Amino acid sequence: MPAHETYDVIVIGAGAGGMTAAAVAAAEGLRVLVIEKTAFVGGTTAWSGGMVWIPANPKMKEAGLSDSITDAVQYLSGTVPEPANAGLRAAFLARGPEAVAYLEANTEVRLQPVKVYPDYYPERLGATSGGRALEPVAFDGRRLGAHFARLRAPLPEFTLFGGMMVNRLDILHLRRIGKSLRSTLRAARLVSQYAFQRLRSPRGTTLHLGNALAGRLYASLLARQVEILFSADVEDLSMEGNRVCGVVIRHGSRDRSIAARRGVVIATGGFSHDAVLRKRFFPAAAGSVSATNTSSTGDGLRLAATAGAALNTEATSPAYWVPASLFRRADGSRGVFPHTVTDRAKPGVIAVNAAGRRFVNEALSYHEFVLAMLRDGNGEPDRPFYLICDRPFLWSYGLGRVKPFTRGVRRYVMSGELIEAPDIVELAAKLGIKPAVLTATIAAYNADAREGRDPEFGRGSTIYQRHLGDAAHRANPCVAPIVSAPFFAMRIYPADLGTAIGMRVDAQARVLREDGTPIAGLYACGNDMGSIMNGNYPGPGITLGPALTFAYIAGRHLAEGAATASSAAKAAV
Repeated sequence: MPAHETYDVIVIGAGAGGMTAAAVAAAEGLRVLVIEKTAFVGGTTAWSGGMVWIPANPKMKEAGLSDSITDAVQYLSGTVPEPANAGLRAAFLARGPEAVAYLEANTEVRLQPVKVYPDYYPERLGATSGGRALEPVAFDGRRLGAHFARLRAPLPEFTLFGGMMVNRLDILHLRRIGKSLRSTLRAARLVSQYAFQRLRSPRGTTLHLGNALAGRLYASLLARQVEILFSADVEDLSMEGNRVCGVVIRHGSRDRSIAARRGVVIATGGFSHDAVLRKRFFPAAAGSVSATNTSSTGDGLRLAATAGAALNTEATSPAYWVPASLFRRADGSRGVFPHTVTDRAKPGVIAVNAAGRRFVNEALSYHEFVLAMLRDGNGEPDRPFYLICDRPFLWSYGLGRVKPFTRGVRRYVMSGELIEAPDIVELAAKLGIKPAVLTATIAAYNADAREGRDPEFGRGSTIYQRHLGDAAHRANPCVAPIVSAPFFAMRIYPADLGTAIGMRVDAQARVLREDGTPIAGLYACGNDMGSIMNGNYPGPGITLGPALTFAYIAGRHLAEGAATASSAAKAAV
């Protein structure tokens, strides 16, 4: 149980947003309690790629990359055209770089620019080819000591050998084993390091991507002696008049009230796994699949509603989307594999609907890909779409959780996750598609793909798409024919990466009522806060970028409030 009855700040949720708010408040000298409903810190962030999109950030300048707030404003005006939340976007652009500098100076967070990673709409004015997306520097989990067990593990499908994490550059080296001496030696060193780590840990301790970000934030809390209460539910917010002054928690079998002198920050991860809210806000074609952590059940929104909070429903899309495939793990649990960047844009795969026809440029961003799925409708909710490829593609690039260079795919076929056939006619029959339609679709694609062209959808036409393709495939990094038997298909569904509808807040991250006035003592960040991008997805990391920025803003505002109160008390004396 918490060591104290009263804290300066209480944070509900230990994902990236919640831990950032707690770390900043603690760095400012406040006593902080974090309440987490699960047994682990990290939330969905621990499973994610961990990219943080912040234009004109200080790390870009250090790397010699140019950007400006003016360019970012221009880019967002073209990718987030709606006027709603313009003031919050302005606050994000103004204070995002400040947040990066503060976290680097006052916490364990270390970020580095991804020098080559284009914005998702590189043809729009103000776009950049890299640097706006920051990634966490690799983190040694051993620094957490015994607390390492409390850090949510990455998805096993994104690790090697049962727990070894690799970064984006390592993936390139692993694909060149046997072809390059440098890559082969690099891979050997990674594997040997991992083997040594497993002697003392149940998984690899060299952390990358979102797991590294979550680990660094957790280390920041531990360094500042921030208390974290695990496996506890917040039952209610405590009120003094119109002010939020604490929480009522259930831990074990009893309730307990804990006071917050300065305020409460809600960061519970949105409502991706709440069936009622999904039905209310999501289109029927979206179905029920989510790639987020199952703890994201709308707790924060329900708590805030009791204090009079308003929802920000001005969103072009109610969620951020990703196509996903489903499978069963060896332990019987259901797995959801998000098809973000590993396969769709590579040369030699197409996506078709249930009728056997292409419906989208497969190399578009995952968000745009699913928007196309939703527009298509596919006849009925929860009906699968398909990714289709041949054996050379599967060997070179993998498909879903089937990794490249997998010699035996029988277990995936036997489980039904991967559908295999000796020819397109039989593949169509297994998918319930008219053979003539699928045969014609692939023939039409192949006719132009042999020359590296895709006149129907323009695949490989932007630097973003080509970046996700295979640069070694000269004709077009994203286009190649599907010709070599056997042929494979994988079912994919629309899934969300997080919700875009959340609480209305102001530029200080304070939760607002319907009349636009702030609720004293109540803040929100992350996916509990309504999307400042209105459900649009301009670039890699546009969920974590605003999450960290507004968490930082909340932490600083809470500290400034404490400082103001202290100054007033001294003046009164």
